[in-house]
Amino acid sequence: MVALSRFARYFTEVSRLGSIRKASETLHVSPSAIDRQLLQAEEDIGAPLFERIPSGLRLTAAGEILEHLIRTWQKDYVRAIGQIDELQGFRRGHVDLAIIAALAEGLVPESIAAIQHDHPAITVGVQVFDNDDVARKIAAGEVDFGMLLGPVAWSGVQVQESIDVPIGMVVPPGHPLCDSAHLRLSQTLDYPTIFPGAPLVIHERAKALYERAGIDVKHFMSCNNTMLMRSLVRQGVGIGILSWLDVAADVTQRRLVFVPLHEPHLKPLQLVLAVAPRRQPSRAARETMRYFESELRRLPGRTG
Repeated sequence: MVALSRFARYFTEVSRLGSIRKASETLHVSPSAIDRQLLQAEEDIGAPLFERIPSGLRLTAAGEILEHLIRTWQKDYVRAIGQIDELQGFRRGHVDLAIIAALAEGLVPESIAAIQHDHPAITVGVQVFDNDDVARKIAAGEVDFGMLLGPVAWSGVQVQESIDVPIGMVVPPGHPLCDSAHLRLSQTLDYPTIFPGAPLVIHERAKALYERAGIDVKHFMSCNNTMLMRSLVRQGVGIGILSWLDVAADVTQRRLVFVPLHEPHLKPLQLVLAVAPRRQPSRAARETMRYFESELRRLPGRTG
């Protein structure tokens, strides 16, 4: 448990709950004691930290600045404890990472399971976001590292490891196209197609592919959720254009078949493991990344 000053604990709980009474019940401290700490802080700072609204208390601009500073201090404190542990040779620590939803099955849980088996004193926190938010979390230093689809255009994000992720057609087992080693787009046009909608990363690649072929995708069924697209393909609604990564778990379990598209202008996506270049990773973070990098190199979809 991170050590916190009495005021910081009181302030954080009131901010989170929007109520001195609720914070009092959570902390088992009298409301008057919490109120005194807040009033003293407001007097020292020279500005109110909360404003009263019908639903309770809400942070003022000054309160938001203070809340950000306290959260930053907490993260720095945890990082410092990890570095002190390293000086003493301890193999423990906490690692935070951000991933895209396509990694919720397969590589990530398998890597974490291996880490927990080999290093039970290392704990891992995983957050799932869309591609841009993963990059944002990495650049802001809010996570130790992240995994997302590239190429990564964000400044403040450094790629440590990357693999190519092919794009192809996803079909149910037994479909007439499932025995093909690869496909041209023209071979798929006789079948109902489920098109990946924005903001899926693959959307722009797929849109450009069909536009070059002079095909209007407005008449296709579209979906902006890969999980739903996979379900629709399994139900026989149509075939879908997705990346290998999107369907890797279904392919492994033989619920879907992935056939790469062979088109001269269609480039694969990239799956990247990235860090903030100015952030010094802890020993636990370096060890955790080593497991993920190893799993990336073994992925069957790797082409680069």
